[in-house]
Amino acid sequence: MVHPTVAVLERNLALYRRLWRASAFSSFILPVLFLVSIGVGVGGYVGTIGGVDYLAWIVPGVMASTAFQMAIGESTYSVLGDFKWVRAYHAMRATPVEVRDMVSGWLLYILIRVEIAAIVFLGITALFGALHSPWAVLTPVIAALVAMSAAAPVMAFAASIEHDSYFALLFRFVMIPSTLFAGVFFPVDQLPQLVRPLAYVSPLWHGVELSRAATLGVAAPWPIWAHAGYLLLCCAAGLTWAIAAFRKRLQD
Repeated sequence: MVHPTVAVLERNLALYRRLWRASAFSSFILPVLFLVSIGVGVGGYVGTIGGVDYLAWIVPGVMASTAFQMAIGESTYSVLGDFKWVRAYHAMRATPVEVRDMVSGWLLYILIRVEIAAIVFLGITALFGALHSPWAVLTPVIAALVAMSAAAPVMAFAASIEHDSYFALLFRFVMIPSTLFAGVFFPVDQLPQLVRPLAYVSPLWHGVELSRAATLGVAAPWPIWAHAGYLLLCCAAGLTWAIAAFRKRLQD
């Protein structure tokens, strides 16, 4: 028999096989359209940032933010639905599948989704000539770290609530501000000094800076180990919280 984590992953992929067309636009086409409209269109007015054209500067930010938004989106309604309406997790609990397998299987599913989108996006941006360093091949790995650091705590949050109305607050006060003020569209040092720490708290900022360092071949604001360590810390904390939240929800 396959490992329970793999069984959960297989179940999620089987469901996605029926739904992949609905996510193709947001996962692949929308980021490219956004890149062209903002990177090329607006970039014609912006000019250069840090000595590079705006298109090349914004590419790593769009890639990281796409992974961030995909991870949050997949960890909200789907997780709550499998608890509250579908009760798939309750069905899994009656099998040899453990709580850690449920969490790990879903995170692996998100990881596969994000990696496919990141690799496709990377290939398209290479055609635009927006990659200035061979280290750009590491950006899918960075996207994976960003996705896991966002997905794990959001999964825990989704497992802890009873009403999906809370997701509107999550999108409005966490996802959107993180996307706007994490260095995706403009350097964080242009923000007021008082606001900058809020950007530093977001895992997206660390992912954006790592991706930008890789695609442009420049030094990141913090040491590489500090950015990567913060993302890994968010992953570990989120995973611990998610397992605890799943276990509590299934015992109630």
